[in-house]
Amino acid sequence: MPRAVVCRELGPPERLRLEEFASRPPREGEVRVAVRAAGINFPDILMAAGEYQLKPELPFTPGVEAAGDVIEVGAAVQGVAVGDRVIVKMRHGAYTDEAVVSPAQLTRLPNNFDYAEGATFLAAHGTAHHALVDRGQLLAGELLLVHGAGGGVGLAAVEMGKLLGATVIAAASSEEKLAVAQARGADHLVLYAREAFRDAVKRITGGRGVDVVFDPVGGEIFENSLRCIAWGARLLVIGFTGGIGLARTNLVLIKGASVLGVRAGEAARKNPALGEARLAALLRWAEEGRIRPNVSHRLPLEDAAKAMRLLTERKAIGRVALVM
Repeated sequence: MPRAVVCRELGPPERLRLEEFASRPPREGEVRVAVRAAGINFPDILMAAGEYQLKPELPFTPGVEAAGDVIEVGAAVQGVAVGDRVIVKMRHGAYTDEAVVSPAQLTRLPNNFDYAEGATFLAAHGTAHHALVDRGQLLAGELLLVHGAGGGVGLAAVEMGKLLGATVIAAASSEEKLAVAQARGADHLVLYAREAFRDAVKRITGGRGVDVVFDPVGGEIFENSLRCIAWGARLLVIGFTGGIGLARTNLVLIKGASVLGVRAGEAARKNPALGEARLAALLRWAEEGRIRPNVSHRLPLEDAAKAMRLLTERKAIGRVALVM
């Protein structure tokens, strides 16, 4: 029987349980997918703890992205066939051996990706694209500061920033993470423990500051970023894994800066055309070999809690995947 990771009570990852369930054939307009891998994302952890904006009714299965093979197609489904290798987009439900979904949730898996790479692609790279292209409107030749550059979304931003022609300053918590960021195209490296990043940015830019800040960390990182920006800078608020940051509005005013919230999934739901253009660009760049997830850890489904802890304990470099 297929298995799924189930949240029956809100709390830390260790409260999740692996349970068997009966397969359900697809109804009209649905397809059944054998899930080969699922990506681990911070929203999964927050959702299981009851701390995310989306609060599914209990019990539920965490996980917003997966990849696998179509194994059954319901009536009236067009454009999808048994055997198709696909990425599956979900609000939750990806930590499982199989899932019944609508064709609209499926995207073809790039030919040069394995399942773990496919399952860790769209959430991070989609966020980076929406942040840098739609919200930040990053231009070739601009200076981009990426915080948390060793994380999944941070590495995606480093990679995409270089693709878009920016000079990228990568800031991270370890030499190992910075080495991976450099391999993905970072021009300058900042180790948080070695030098205050705002001083490093001023040194690197000759006192000018950066044009765009990509911040998935928040807290003091966000507050100090306001002190190393150029005129007209855009500060992209991706997340708050380090706490909620407070904006000093006088610094925003003096620099003519903009603080922009980034919600890639919600933006696509409200403007489907925006999401379609983003997806087309990401798939094209993936097929061309210009972007690719860095999957540092691959764990079995029964180790879902351990996989989630790799994110909360900052041990992952890039992405973590469950493999079935």
